[in-house]
Amino acid sequence: MADVLNFKEKRWSLKGMTALVTGGSRGIGHAIVEELAGFEVAVHTCSRNQTELDQCLQEWKNKGFKVTGSVCDVSHRDQREKLMETVSSIFHGKLNILVNNAAKRMPKAAVEYTAEDISRIMSTNFESVFHFCQLSYPLFKASRYGRIVNISSNSSVVAIPSVSAYEASKGAVNQITKNLACEWAKDNILVNAISPGLIRTSLIESGKQV
Repeated sequence: MADVLNFKEKRWSLKGMTALVTGGSRGIGHAIVEELAGFEVAVHTCSRNQTELDQCLQEWKNKGFKVTGSVCDVSHRDQREKLMETVSSIFHGKLNILVNNAAKRMPKAAVEYTAEDISRIMSTNFESVFHFCQLSYPLFKASRYGRIVNISSNSSVVAIPSVSAYEASKGAVNQITKNLACEWAKDNILVNAISPGLIRTSLIESGKQV
């Protein structure tokens, strides 16, 4: 463990940085929270499940990580706004890093998706990403430094059966990433997307967030 910490210290330092990671109690988001916290970033994360979030926060506290958390269903605009108010308060009106990780998969045949299904997927996977970027913008400006990482998917550029709505939402994430990267570069805000393949987490089996 000491060798790992020494390697991180020699490689780079993120001490003093602040970050918001959505959907950080499980899966990819959980790993991102731990990686950032391991580099001494002050991290705030969110989950829809209070019990699950509390368990994670206790685990991170035991590891000496500086992580706080809030309950938030990112598919709801008012909850996103409340979360960002909390983040702004904790980090004194400034933010350095935003990781838009929370997403909903919901595998179904294309003809089986209801209007409610599509609305839920798009509000979780795309609308929340766009909105969190908008809400974070003034905090990045106050920091004079912003880094946004949107978690997309390799399925956004290929066709995979039974996840057509999910793929469409991730394609939209790719596009807004490019637009914001161009528009906000002048403000020292870099916007990128990562498109991983299938990651074996507990969320894959449940068809929930990935």
